[in-house]
Amino acid sequence: MCRVGLVWLAMLLDLARSDPDSIADDDTHSTRTWSELVDRSFRIAHYLREVRGFEPDDRIAILMGNRVEYIELVLGAVLAGLWITPVNWHLGQQEIAYIIADSGAKLVFSDDRFGAIARDAGAPDVVLAGPDFEAALASASNRPVDLDGPAGGSMIYTSGTTGHPKGVQRARPASAGAALSHMCQLGNNVGLDGSGPHLITGPMYHAAPLMFAIYDQANGAPILIMPRWDDELALELIDRHGVRHTHLVPTMFVRLLRVSEQARQRFSGASLDLVLHGAAPVSVSVKRQMIDWWGEILVEYWGATEGGVNTLVDSAHWLANPGTVGRALPQFEIFAVDDQLERLPAGETGQLYCHHKQVDRVFEYHGDPGKTAQAFLSPGVFTIGDIGRVEPDGYVYLADRASNMIISGGVNIYPVEVEQALQEHPAVSDVAVFGIPDDEWGESVKAAIELRDGFEPGEQLEAEILSFAREHLAHYKVPRSIDFESELPRHPTGKLYTRLLRDRYWKDRATNIG
Repeated sequence: MCRVGLVWLAMLLDLARSDPDSIADDDTHSTRTWSELVDRSFRIAHYLREVRGFEPDDRIAILMGNRVEYIELVLGAVLAGLWITPVNWHLGQQEIAYIIADSGAKLVFSDDRFGAIARDAGAPDVVLAGPDFEAALASASNRPVDLDGPAGGSMIYTSGTTGHPKGVQRARPASAGAALSHMCQLGNNVGLDGSGPHLITGPMYHAAPLMFAIYDQANGAPILIMPRWDDELALELIDRHGVRHTHLVPTMFVRLLRVSEQARQRFSGASLDLVLHGAAPVSVSVKRQMIDWWGEILVEYWGATEGGVNTLVDSAHWLANPGTVGRALPQFEIFAVDDQLERLPAGETGQLYCHHKQVDRVFEYHGDPGKTAQAFLSPGVFTIGDIGRVEPDGYVYLADRASNMIISGGVNIYPVEVEQALQEHPAVSDVAVFGIPDDEWGESVKAAIELRDGFEPGEQLEAEILSFAREHLAHYKVPRSIDFESELPRHPTGKLYTRLLRDRYWKDRATNIG
């Protein structure tokens, strides 16, 4: 049941009064009770507006690890009417400096680990978690915030795997109260009904683990935060805390499936009711193994920072339609278009567009009206660059990102299709497929493979994997060659940094020529 903002706040205040010592947020090192969460969120909002003098739509940023402060800072910014940008601390110094400058952040909240990085990156002011942060909160009032005031929002930067990231500003409700209500509804849309503890497994600078948790908490769920991903610790925390909801990425599935037999036997998972997953493609075999182990509690989504969640599919419907990312949520229509942007019939592959039925400008790229305009076909109709098809029954299947497409001899090849075929080989732990220049064909298909334990790279294994690929793919899709890597460069969200592999190819090629 979705609550309006005032009722949401009343729920928090009721929890703070009736069970003030009950834990709302826990990062395994520090905790916040419900009463502390309310108090500190109000103080942050008043600190930003009254002590610092920031105006609605001003901008701040967070550069810190997974900590309880993350949650209260996001809530405080929403209540204060400010944009808040979580910064990816895995980025290099120049990339961090770019985001801080591009976002227009007037203040960066950080911690001991990243505070010097924030200052060196040109942050105009830095407040560190610890004594500085506590002093800032103590300087501000904890009186309730006016929910009729303007709403803030999170401006999250795209991952930047193919170039400079862009800040994404999603459409916001008109008031802080409406924003709280909207969080409740967004949680309910994907099954995050606040019915039990929510485990954050990924970095909180990424939209999915951060916002899914906040939506669940908006409906009453306490949040348990993993400082960093650890396979066996995740299993232990789920059972110890009775975790009901969590979000995982396919890379985590693969790693969980490798845990020791003892860890697998110790794990019950009886409390789990919903495991959301997305952000990167998952192979059919890996997902089947997870469902066999954890039961039919996996719910896959397709979407992006720009448009949120666009499709959903539960385990039962996925098993009946393996490989699908689900059907459109009620507020969306999804269709594919050809190169002339004409709508394609059901079942044909093209660039996917989403039509939001209630909102015309679903998002905009901060400071880049040209890029924003390119993303929209018409009011409410936008693309995030994915290629795929929509079957007559409404199920959506992805092929790849348009930017990743390989054109060889004038034929389109989608790397994800090749990757999923190669992942079925017993020696393959992880795989990336990309195009490299070819004098005859324009581009040819290249694969980089991380092997499972017990397999050694070599010409014989390469020949075996390529032979396996020919049994499952059209000949023109089969890689011409394979590079064996000790570890593929993946973003913590599971996305591949294919650009790094291409750069390495060019570096190796230049070395060999030299």
